[in-house]
Amino acid sequence: MKKTSRPAQPNITPASNAAAAVSVARQAGLKTLKQVLGGLSLSAAQTMAIEKLEDRRDRALANELVNGVLRWRWQLEYFVAQLLSKPLKSKDSDVQLVLLMALYELVECRTPDYAIINEAVELVRKSGKKWAASLVNAVLRRFTREQDQLLASIQDDQARYSHPDWLLKKIKTDWPDYWQVILQANNQRPAFWLRVNLSQCSVKHYQQLLSDSNIDSVASAVAGCAIKLCHGIDVRRLPGFSEGKVSVQDVGAQLTAPLLNLGALDNCRVLDLCAAPGGKTCHLLESYRNIEYLLAVELDEQRMQRVSENLQRLKLNAELLVADARDYEQWWNGKTFDRILIDAPCSGSGVIRRHPDIKSLRRESDIRQLVKLQSEILLAAWQMLAAGGELLYVTCSIFRDENQQQVKRFIARRNDAEEIKIEADWGLPCEYGRQLFPGEHDADGFYFCRLKKIQR
Repeated sequence: MKKTSRPAQPNITPASNAAAAVSVARQAGLKTLKQVLGGLSLSAAQTMAIEKLEDRRDRALANELVNGVLRWRWQLEYFVAQLLSKPLKSKDSDVQLVLLMALYELVECRTPDYAIINEAVELVRKSGKKWAASLVNAVLRRFTREQDQLLASIQDDQARYSHPDWLLKKIKTDWPDYWQVILQANNQRPAFWLRVNLSQCSVKHYQQLLSDSNIDSVASAVAGCAIKLCHGIDVRRLPGFSEGKVSVQDVGAQLTAPLLNLGALDNCRVLDLCAAPGGKTCHLLESYRNIEYLLAVELDEQRMQRVSENLQRLKLNAELLVADARDYEQWWNGKTFDRILIDAPCSGSGVIRRHPDIKSLRRESDIRQLVKLQSEILLAAWQMLAAGGELLYVTCSIFRDENQQQVKRFIARRNDAEEIKIEADWGLPCEYGRQLFPGEHDADGFYFCRLKKIQR
């Protein structure tokens, strides 16, 4: 995690009304980190603390520190262990977090070192740990002198690549030829991708709208309606966002709609399982005017509200059902579907760069439960697929258990299922399906597999 090894962090200027305002951002960052490491998701913790900050510059600084610490936690913890004469007690975890935040900022941000150190000292004082002020001051000043030696002293991959040991080993086992590329991609900041609604305007036209607003962008080489912004932006500043001209969606996720292969069908029926937050649902409806009926099913009522909001903004129509995809007999009317999309619940191991809290919150024991859940959803969906119909199985995971091995087990259990090979200029062909690695084409990591129900 060295400044010269990665693109420089854009200068984040805190609110200008003196040092106290800077502490507002750091206090919110500290509160958010404590909540995440206590088990709350980053998005939920951000809503409770960071998003309440009035000044956008404070929000930007707090988010940068929180994401940075969660991304580089294991390397930062290594530095702390080397710099302390003895470990901090568990009751002093907030002091540890203040150190992690300050170390990250010393390495990655352009704030002067003395200001970072002074703020860290003030933050532990405000946290009720006045005794730790001198310790924090000494540790951080020593780091500024010994940073290069500390980086050179790293011997183990957990600190070098900043991943928990179980995750590191699993990625190495699943992808022995690609593990370093995956780990490095996981530690990058995610790209800001848009999906242009081609029913309203072309990619070229929308790029001109962006240019007219002094927003630089680049069109994707692999997804026909994807545009990458050169810098992050408040979505409310995007031209035509409220009118539905554009949506925020990763370019990897935008590969889903074309793979569902709806173009040749007339008046087709589509089932979208595990649909929230609705990006893929909306993309299907934007892309295919021949969809007669689309049913989007989601278990979580609050997440289904996001689907509804997206549909309303884009002026699209679908039937929404809050239900368990596995209990199809409770809600399915018996009419089969021509196409089914399963955006399966998964480990999220392909989207770590976008959700760095996954490194801290996910456990190895979770994978077995997720694999069982995916299998049950896949079997239920198959019952509702018409003979000759196609099913697209998608995850944002890179784990073989959840992906190609899942499909392999399914096909072995069914005599009416066959794979349709995906031919593409992205991703890696697997025994079954195709894997897109995080960072490839600046996308998140996704797995896709097309299955056909054989007519008998």
